[in-house]
Amino acid sequence: MLKSIEGNFDNPEVHELLIKHFIELRSVSPEGSAHVLDIAGLKDPSIKFWSLWEESDLMGSGALKFLDKEHGEFKSIRVSDNFRSKGNGTKVINHLINEAKKLNIKRLSLETGAGEFFLTARKLFSKCGFKSCEPFSHYKNDINSIYMTMLISNK
Repeated sequence: MLKSIEGNFDNPEVHELLIKHFIELRSVSPEGSAHVLDIAGLKDPSIKFWSLWEESDLMGSGALKFLDKEHGEFKSIRVSDNFRSKGNGTKVINHLINEAKKLNIKRLSLETGAGEFFLTARKLFSKCGFKSCEPFSHYKNDINSIYMTMLISNK
């Protein structure tokens, strides 16, 4: 049974997962093209963050940033190493989509890297219904970034 906890930044496992995520993405993104948020950035009032648990094991995390009242951006989607390659990325994304529906979000967008390192993420987002789009919100055209979006139904 998947359990979701909102916030939970003080949990040592959540903290470690986010630090690892931040360091890894910074290491593979060129200067000026890294859009990963650190923990302080995820605590912004415009962002809701969830950790997802299978029993007592941290399965992953993800965040939803409100761009306006009907448009949200996915941030910091991460699956714990021991849960990777088992379909859990889809579970995280579906959880975030369901949370967005509860909040009456109509469009979800995201930015991810264009490099080889991000290929698995891009395939996962496509599989979940995201399509390529132009830069949104504050983003600009960047050869190191791919922008994706999807409309969701609140039914």
